[in-house]
Amino acid sequence: MSRVLVLNCGSSSVKWRHYDGDRTLGQGTVERVGEPGGGPADHASAVRQILDGLDRTGLTAIGHRVVHGGRTFTAPTLVDDAVLAAIRDLVPLAPLHNPANLAGIEMARAALPDVPQVAVFDTAFHHTLPEAAATYAIDRDTAERYDIRRYGFHGTSHAYVSRRTAELLGRPYDQLNTITVHLGNGASACAVAGGRSVATSMGMSPLEGLVMGTRSGDLDPTVIFHLRREGGMSVDEIDDLLNHRSGLLGLTGANDMREVLRRRADGDPAAALAFDVYCRRITGYVGAYYALLGRVDAIAFTAGVGEHAAPVRAAALAGLDRLGISVDDTRNGGEGDRVISPDDAEVRVCVIRTDEEREIARQTRDVVGKL
Repeated sequence: MSRVLVLNCGSSSVKWRHYDGDRTLGQGTVERVGEPGGGPADHASAVRQILDGLDRTGLTAIGHRVVHGGRTFTAPTLVDDAVLAAIRDLVPLAPLHNPANLAGIEMARAALPDVPQVAVFDTAFHHTLPEAAATYAIDRDTAERYDIRRYGFHGTSHAYVSRRTAELLGRPYDQLNTITVHLGNGASACAVAGGRSVATSMGMSPLEGLVMGTRSGDLDPTVIFHLRREGGMSVDEIDDLLNHRSGLLGLTGANDMREVLRRRADGDPAAALAFDVYCRRITGYVGAYYALLGRVDAIAFTAGVGEHAAPVRAAALAGLDRLGISVDDTRNGGEGDRVISPDDAEVRVCVIRTDEEREIARQTRDVVGKL
């Protein structure tokens, strides 16, 4: 079986996992990259540290997570100089993430020039969005000039979870309609029809959609104009507010759902409100995606909050019985990949542990296998 290394360079960390086929040989995370008094000075140094400690015997490929592929990349892609240049051109669309992704690729190419490198894009799974789903209702020429459209993110997670849901239910993937709900510090929902993304909550950036740990999610654009005109805030200050000081953090002072749930249980009204805002937004997207799909076979919760916060799952789907959606309280409190809806429920509600690195490895092997 082929050995694949997966590198996932975040804004201040690098996660890695080494596979031999489906078997994990090793994994880890280099934290606090570029932070004063923290870990390695930059992402290139972090990747070098990982490679220096890796048994490279039989390594056949390295798969890299790249956050934004724009309109250019709609599938995993073998990296060459032209691909690197195209990813660099997309930095304005993902200024916090694509530079880190590029640094990891460049270091890996320099250290292992004979090993194929594959870029796997967060946005690629959503290239199947209908134009009506991807298009914002603004001036067409302006949108075209500045690449303004819905791209969607968390694509590797939504791809893995929707496929794993089909396996869990014993259903053909290409015949299953699923709503996947990725709830981590970042959060997004996706409507998947027969293995194809047809709607997703994140947009041109990961800011749109569900309430998140520190991001606001959906917001009337007038709020931005109001803060600029009446509050005198700069564009950068507003950007920081909506991306880093909003969401659960803005509502409660804590971006960790576990802390919010603890405070809610203790009677904290701010935590109770934040919980309701968070879950209500999920309910709205589930209902909207049900209408778009026409038929829903399964709803799958995933990522840190989605996998572990039973109260969120229950509250987000409460009151949807007429749509065939309900949660069994006993099953909801279990562990592992499982069905948490009653046996007679029309829509199967599942909890699936996401595995983005495994999905990146799978896509990397597919590309290298065609060489």
